[in-house]
Amino acid sequence: MPLADTSQDSGPGLYAAREPIFPKKVYGKFRNLKWIIMAVTLGIYYVLPWIRWDRGPELPDQAVLVDLASRRFFFFWIEIWPHEFYFVAGLLVMAGLGLFLFTSALGRVWCGYACPQTVWTDLFILVERWIEGDRNARLRLHRQKNWDFRKARLRLTKWVVWLLIAVATGGAWVFYFTDAPTLLGDLFTLDAHPVAYTTIAILTGTTFLFGGFAREQICIYACPWPRIQAAMMDEETLVVGYREWRGEPRKHSEAVKAGAPQGDCIDCMACVNVCPMGIDIRDGQQMECITCALCIDACDDVMAKIGKPRGLIDYMALTDEKNERAGKPPKPIWKHVFRPRTILYTSLWSLVGVGLLFALFVRSDIEMTVAPVRNPTYVTMSDGTIRNSYEVRILNKLGEAREFRLSIADRPELSLLLEGEPDQTVTVPADSTYNQRLYIEAGPGTEAAQADRTDVRLWIEDAENGDRAYKDTVFNGRGG
Repeated sequence: MPLADTSQDSGPGLYAAREPIFPKKVYGKFRNLKWIIMAVTLGIYYVLPWIRWDRGPELPDQAVLVDLASRRFFFFWIEIWPHEFYFVAGLLVMAGLGLFLFTSALGRVWCGYACPQTVWTDLFILVERWIEGDRNARLRLHRQKNWDFRKARLRLTKWVVWLLIAVATGGAWVFYFTDAPTLLGDLFTLDAHPVAYTTIAILTGTTFLFGGFAREQICIYACPWPRIQAAMMDEETLVVGYREWRGEPRKHSEAVKAGAPQGDCIDCMACVNVCPMGIDIRDGQQMECITCALCIDACDDVMAKIGKPRGLIDYMALTDEKNERAGKPPKPIWKHVFRPRTILYTSLWSLVGVGLLFALFVRSDIEMTVAPVRNPTYVTMSDGTIRNSYEVRILNKLGEAREFRLSIADRPELSLLLEGEPDQTVTVPADSTYNQRLYIEAGPGTEAAQADRTDVRLWIEDAENGDRAYKDTVFNGRGG
């Protein structure tokens, strides 16, 4: 039997070819809000590494610093050490709960306003519009098959500006990990570490690709949140929607041609032309919608021009649709926002935040860990004295070297010795840990020497300001 000829297209393919999206410029309160958020978030990202903060002679004077060598994180006056990772975990939990809260109340508002992919895509589209023109001009340039000097000049100019933004994005990221002014000089003199150049190259490439070319593809195919968000939303969630009962039938529909009264929608396509995802909100809620609300601005502008009330496209909930179809007024916005689910998320978010603040303010600037030496558990000296050895680790979180005094609480029969130190004090450098061998001795015939185990509390005191910390351990005697 001859094989079937598969050279001809037998039907639609599995994947549709991507149609480039060229959003039209729009004015309105939601567009202005997006501009403000973009300016603030980009400003924070690019400026934060350059804010100076005195960190003493041992560290760069940088307000926000990730010190990978010492595994520490600095944020203005806050310093997070490796053993305090619970602060980072708590912040991640708060970020997750915050995302759940905003999604439950306002849909994908994070995606539409503050997601890095959205922010940088907005910036790249702004550059594209500035160089190539608004939607119609960009469409004409895209559909122009032959590459003349003008098209090449516009495209090359756009790509160069995109590339500069991408390089600045990758460069700003590496500045968080070391002294920014010093690294900037090293980058230009080619004295920076290869890791810095590699990181900048990777972030430059991904920013250039994601913001300039992939755009909505990242939100639709790469990001998992569109597929998760439904679990966070219910019929009271405010999302961008089309009042179909008010807008239909449209101007060019068969119903209008047959004599039916026309709805408020004049089928101008303004809502579609401004959408960065390229969807038609009039088709109902779609996974691709990022709730940026630009279609609201575009539709409100058209309604104002034709003398119709605003709100044909607006933030609304499913319950509002039922009420409005029945002729009832919609619920006030605050009743959608403040409901059991959002109150629960807010309570959990606040609880974690208060817990982190409490832990931050009650933690001490000095800490100590004590590890008894187990081999041997004790040593009998020539005069019968029982000696135990300990490895003590002292953590000085202050920005200057400090002298610390060690002592034993309420055990007069026990004496304390520091290896290599003539007295019971030790100097610990600024922002560092210090390991010290310590000995505790019990004289022959004392209760501690005869007992199997004796509880001991070691105190450490800052000789300058009197701050104290303690750690409990045990002293091993001869036993039975």
